[in-house]
Amino acid sequence: MSTTGLRPSVDVRRAADRSTTALAWLDSRHSFSYGHHYDPANTSHGLLLVNNEDRVATGTGFATHPHRDLEIVTWVLSGSLVHEDSTGRRGVVHPGLAQRISAGRGVLHSERNDAYRLEPERPREPVHFVQMWVTPDQPGLDPGYESRELDDGVLAAGLVPVASGMPRHAGAAAVRIANRSAALHAARLQPGQTVTLPEAPYLHLFVPRGEVDLEGAGALAAGDAVRCTATGGQTLTARTPAEVLVWEMHADLTA
Repeated sequence: MSTTGLRPSVDVRRAADRSTTALAWLDSRHSFSYGHHYDPANTSHGLLLVNNEDRVATGTGFATHPHRDLEIVTWVLSGSLVHEDSTGRRGVVHPGLAQRISAGRGVLHSERNDAYRLEPERPREPVHFVQMWVTPDQPGLDPGYESRELDDGVLAAGLVPVASGMPRHAGAAAVRIANRSAALHAARLQPGQTVTLPEAPYLHLFVPRGEVDLEGAGALAAGDAVRCTATGGQTLTARTPAEVLVWEMHADLTA
């Protein structure tokens, strides 16, 4: 990797320091500036613009709204989420299903916690998910949608690419994104299990569930995140059953 001009750093961001949107139906925690929570010093890391951890009440959700020139990856931790968009796509996103929306030149979509409307056997319960946005390599692409199931055993074996545009992940990533410099990895870890973070100019580690130890940074709890620059290769060890999401990025928004 090229780290020319980058200063190595490991920046731990605690869960409690995130901005919050609290509504009757929504509890949303924002790792970066989002909506009216604007901080000019916290708009992105590498290519990652948004890392929102959302909990949405049963029978509610995000009404139809627009997006443009974004690669949107959704990872559900518990419950289920119904996606519907202006291209005619509709589906239920649940734990273990990687979902990608390419907004391209423009798309309208909604996300609601009412999967029982489509699948009556679905329980009526809150949905807990993480939604992440990265930029595409070029603007104005055709809107697109892709989802794919990942086996529990695969996720339990270590970090696996769940969304990637990197050539080396061709055929290996669950879903493809339109950015050749970015990949999202996920793992479900048991206590004592270790994984090694990839090496890249920019890494973003998020712990949506459980507790882990990161070599050189110490203990991380649910909701904590780490932004690594010009580093990588650290060992991550689960202290409790945990789930982790790691963005590997070989460019930033200025590249």
